Amino acid sequence: MSDTDLVVQLEQVWGSMAELGGQLSEADWKRPTEVPGWTVQDNLTHIVGIERSLLGEPAPDHELPGGLQHVRNEMGVRNEVFVDSRRALGGAEALAEFRAVTRQRLAELAGYGPDDFARESWTPMGPGTIRDLLPFRVFDSWVHEQDMRRAVDRPGNLDSPVAVVALDRIVGSMPFVVGKKAGAPDGSTVVFELSGPLGRTVTIGMDGRARLLDRAPDTPTVSIVTDTETFARLAVGRLDPAVTMAAGLVHFDGDEGLGRSVVEEMNFLF
Repeated sequence: MSDTDLVVQLEQVWGSMAELGGQLSEADWKRPTEVPGWTVQDNLTHIVGIERSLLGEPAPDHELPGGLQHVRNEMGVRNEVFVDSRRALGGAEALAEFRAVTRQRLAELAGYGPDDFARESWTPMGPGTIRDLLPFRVFDSWVHEQDMRRAVDRPGNLDSPVAVVALDRIVGSMPFVVGKKAGAPDGSTVVFELSGPLGRTVTIGMDGRARLLDRAPDTPTVSIVTDTETFARLAVGRLDPAVTMAAGLVHFDGDEGLGRSVVEEMNFLF
């Protein structure tokens, strides 16, 4: 995608989040989500915190309360400091801050030229450029938008260009899941048969290393059958694999043992 495309996608996903926020009651804002310890409002303010940091603003001078069991590492602490500093806000106030900060961030990006997008930047995968970082920001924003939507039972933005980018990023992580985490044997083939919005067939073959294949063989080692939303939720750690499989949301055709191992290891974020 071009730099302009990436900025347009950020504008789309942030606009979708703001539109959702405008429909919520105060009780909705305080509903828990699938992110441990976070409410609907916390997911929104997390995005605000990241974008404030990227605008060059310092982290808030805020001390976390003790005993936060969902905060497990240094990155979790950094995220939680900003989120917790905004927990006393009402939902409408949090939404107003989100709108102001994302508007400021989009205005900044709109003024960038090629040299600006090529500047060095932190990314979740290590050192990179602003151009490298933006797809992560699209992905992260979409994932948290979906956390919010599920909590308030307002589905949406599941078949947009942003959703395509997010699903592509998840699919691109599946060779790592199949080969490194699940340890699929050499010569095996794992196929994900995904239904629903943006449904597709994803094939990973093991030939010295795991790699995406253009097409599925006639008799793969195992086919893992589910819908795209369940696939995404498993991949970003929002669902317990054992509970999901027991509930019948995932089915297997072929080597069920290998299929279960893959599903158990699908979370590539945490």
